[in-house]
Amino acid sequence: MRTAVGIIGAGPAGLLLSHLLHRQGIDSVVLESRTRDHVEHRQRAGVLEQGTVDVLRASGASGRMDRQGLRHDGIELRFDGRAHRIDFPSLTGGRSVTVYAQTEVVKDLIALRESAVLFEAEALAIDGSTIRYRHQGAEQTLECEYVVACDGFHGIGRSAIPSIRTFERTYPFAWLGILADVPPSCEELIYAHHERGFALHSMRSPQVSRLYLQVDPDDELADWPDERIWDELDARFAMEGWELRRGPITERSITPMRSFVAEPMRHGRLFLAGDAAHIVPPTGAKGLNLAVADVTLLATALTRRYADGDESLLDAYSETALRRVWRAEHFSYTMTTLLHRDPHQDEFGYRLQLSHLRYVAISPAASASLAENYVGLPLSS
Repeated sequence: MRTAVGIIGAGPAGLLLSHLLHRQGIDSVVLESRTRDHVEHRQRAGVLEQGTVDVLRASGASGRMDRQGLRHDGIELRFDGRAHRIDFPSLTGGRSVTVYAQTEVVKDLIALRESAVLFEAEALAIDGSTIRYRHQGAEQTLECEYVVACDGFHGIGRSAIPSIRTFERTYPFAWLGILADVPPSCEELIYAHHERGFALHSMRSPQVSRLYLQVDPDDELADWPDERIWDELDARFAMEGWELRRGPITERSITPMRSFVAEPMRHGRLFLAGDAAHIVPPTGAKGLNLAVADVTLLATALTRRYADGDESLLDAYSETALRRVWRAEHFSYTMTTLLHRDPHQDEFGYRLQLSHLRYVAISPAASASLAENYVGLPLSS
């Protein structure tokens, strides 16, 4: 089998890249090791930056998002039993975010690119611009002009780049995330700083809530029965006059927290995108959005290459993408260390966090910086 661009991984990065290339008349094949059902139902991020929304709309992939997504014009920082709202439009010139689950983005993109995706096709090796993979029990090859590895942190793409450098930071806490069949207790996301640890109230729809608790990375799900989860969320969100709605928990998971970057993101005709090249802690809502930024850059660069033979944007891809990656890494790190309670943190560190939060609450400049990074810098930056 032959194609112009071979893509490993049918997550949002690989699927969106295939879609953007298709709109420019460039062929691609997407290899995905998992089943379609698995890919369409794995829970991931749910906050789309303004730039991500703009890309999906411009590419004709936003129909359901525009009908079902929830536009949010701010977030709430909750600390010291008080609430402070960050108003995005007034601080960023009208920009906002949209709450729309990554699972739904993936479903939308699969519907558009179903004919180009080979499910249950495990990539085994990348040899130059050839991908060896196993499908239906037989080893096969995909001959490409370019290979894009969107195969996640544990994929084979990164290991195919010689002399790659990696930078990593692990955090002494994890997130316990739940989905609950109960209407959200808030209209916008709540980021809560508490002496017992961080909590986040998000949502998936007007009927489904998504909530997170900071927990020990060694905790097991069995340590957290439903009543304990709701009681702890109650304690961390506690504010006079506000009540947390409880309901049946339908899904739960514990996710470790890490920051990770690999450089470079290109070797010859092989390119990395999304989690294959970088991981951010979810506090800043940047993972999915960084993946979209990566493949938008790549689609533009490949379009120019096939249109007139100009490879300058391909040559600049790694450096250009990494500028945005490191900005997002810093913002995610800042949000994470500001809002979580490090188990090794002393009272001095805790007081510094409160001081920083109070400064954000009273300073238009500090609020604007947080808002600008949260809604996302322009893709061209």
